[in-house]
Amino acid sequence: MGEAAGVERVYRRRRRLPGRYFVAAGVTVGVALLQVYTGDSELRRWGSLTFGLMLVMVLVMVPLNLYRAHTRVTAHGITAQWALRGRTWSWREVYDIRVERAPGRNAGTTYPEWITYLYDFEGRRFTLPQLNNWQLDDPYAEVADLCAAATPYRGLTWERRPDVEERIVRRIARGKTWTVAVALALTALIIAVVFAVSPV
Repeated sequence: MGEAAGVERVYRRRRRLPGRYFVAAGVTVGVALLQVYTGDSELRRWGSLTFGLMLVMVLVMVPLNLYRAHTRVTAHGITAQWALRGRTWSWREVYDIRVERAPGRNAGTTYPEWITYLYDFEGRRFTLPQLNNWQLDDPYAEVADLCAAATPYRGLTWERRPDVEERIVRRIARGKTWTVAVALALTALIIAVVFAVSPV
């Protein structure tokens, strides 16, 4: 019973979001509004619709993430609850838990700089909500303590396996490729819309 109590914990939002998060969000919204309302009437109509949909999504998703997203740890496993869905892994399904630097130039401004990921034996990785440097002073120490407390329930050591590490590298590379492809597709779509509504 004492061991179970040592591993059981819940990571929820403990602190307010940093002020720079709201500053960055405000600047982004301001630039978008400026672009929309300095264009011609057709561009303003399409821009207003797009901006309105994005604003509704932000107003819905941000509060959901703030109040619903959390990570729950028990003797049976670990659960990641995101804004709209959750997933639970038994300890035997967990390959590793790692704190890693978030990708992108906005890390630390619009999202945490250090994020905790759960890796399974297929090389897939999943973000563990609220286990980051915005909510914890030292996520590395917290994750190290968590892994040590969970060791008796895994039936395995935390030793790294070359075959799983290779799968992780492949999946991360594939994910980056998809991210670039989606970003290029969205950019092309925006350019196409602008040219479509611009006067000839």
